[in-house]
Amino acid sequence: MIAEREEEKKKKERQYKIISEAWDSIDQDGEEESFHFILFFMVKKNSFIPVISQEQKEKNPGSIEFQVFNFTNKIRRLTSHFELHPKDYLSERGLHKILGKRKRLLFYLSKKSRIRYKKLINQLNIRESKIR
Repeated sequence: MIAEREEEKKKKERQYKIISEAWDSIDQDGEEESFHFILFFMVKKNSFIPVISQEQKEKNPGSIEFQVFNFTNKIRRLTSHFELHPKDYLSERGLHKILGKRKRLLFYLSKKSRIRYKKLINQLNIRESKIR
């Protein structure tokens, strides 16, 4: 039990080190050097999700895929937050709101374009929702 906790602690330290190195690679001017095209955000334990490129963000930040991606990152961040703070009920309410928004967007996308929906689901590693 103690060994598992120590191992998890070491994993988290490695993840924070990777993230801090990534942020250190950003210039003082705010321009990205090595992470210009793709940024990586830490989400759950050892998983990283490749983020939509900066050019695509500027091109179409209101796209369904981009919104679902942002909601998924928020959901994963809040989920990891609840591991440390299990009685944070206000944040839990916010999580349920975000889950509902993402669910509605995914439902709309599944009706509009099944191919884009399947591609997004596979890219983000989330379950396919049951169709009403």
